[in-house]
Amino acid sequence: MSTLPPVPAVKRAKFIVAAVVGAMLVGGVVIFVTRSFQASALAASTELHAKQYVTTVNPKPSGGGLPLTLPGTLQGINEATVYARSNGYIVRWSKDIGSSVKKGELLAEIAAPEVDQELSQAVAAQQQAASSESLARSTALRWQSLREKDAVTQQDLDERQSTFLQAQANLASAEANTLRLRNLQSFNKVVAPFDGVVTSRNIDVGDLVDAGNGGVGKALFTIAQVDPLRLYVYVPQVYAQQVKVGDTVTVSLPEHEGQEYQGSIARTARAIDTGTRTMQVEIRVPNPKDALIAGAYVQVNLPIKQDGEALLVPTNVLLFRPDGPRVATVDAAGRVTLSTVKLGTDFGSTVAVLKGLKSDDRVVLNPADSLADGDVVTLR
Repeated sequence: MSTLPPVPAVKRAKFIVAAVVGAMLVGGVVIFVTRSFQASALAASTELHAKQYVTTVNPKPSGGGLPLTLPGTLQGINEATVYARSNGYIVRWSKDIGSSVKKGELLAEIAAPEVDQELSQAVAAQQQAASSESLARSTALRWQSLREKDAVTQQDLDERQSTFLQAQANLASAEANTLRLRNLQSFNKVVAPFDGVVTSRNIDVGDLVDAGNGGVGKALFTIAQVDPLRLYVYVPQVYAQQVKVGDTVTVSLPEHEGQEYQGSIARTARAIDTGTRTMQVEIRVPNPKDALIAGAYVQVNLPIKQDGEALLVPTNVLLFRPDGPRVATVDAAGRVTLSTVKLGTDFGSTVAVLKGLKSDDRVVLNPADSLADGDVVTLR
């Protein structure tokens, strides 16, 4: 005889099964909804990251050219380092740094006792030679008279005349030596070689100085003529043919922003240095008010002209491809076009484009190497 389970137990089992099934259904719905949201977010993120954002710039007209800025150092139109011409001691100096001097004005005085002694000896030797020459002259004249009377032989007369010629030569040598030492003694007074400003003084009273500028010779003064000033710049080969004698240039000092001085190109080397591929250019800068200082570092703006109507773009818009330099432009719909361009003068941060661009084109800055024709981009 079988026994049936109690009715409450069966109902409890059914309830549990229904609860499990319901929980599974709710979990499935939650998972489905969550995955739907995740899929939408992933699609939106993928679409967002698939967009290429770019920044564009419009070309600018060159206006006939841009100045080329080069560094330079101002120098006096004349600069001289003054050395001693004789050995001795500094007795006194009369001009210090910053002093304006005129040509021939005394700078310092040197005591040279050796030269003075040599000059005294040379004067005495000259007097001796003059006395010997006078005696030889009178002797030769007397023997000439005697020869006319046939009182002496021709040989005797020739000997006396030869002695006279030797005495003349000795006198000339003594006079030359005396003149040399007098000239050397005159160098005891150190004078300015031209009008200018003393830029350095390297001596003091009592200093021993040596003649010349070699060996142990020491410079006494440095003098510079500061009106006008000159400076040299080295123009790269690509610009060399655009620099002409007489062109006006602008000179500025980094510490005086906004203040400019005018100068002109005085001469060019008319040759390219094969080591640096630059051409040396000399510039003259008037300095009537001493506003500029010799030795100062300056920046020089040279006018570099462009042929035709060139457009200027930043150098970071260029794409270098096997078929030449190209730029990426964007139309109103955001579609990219790669255009081949012909480049002109490179100004450093900008470059001139002679062909391939229009002034209203929107050019992509810093284009990616993967950018291709037909790509759709979004403007920032």
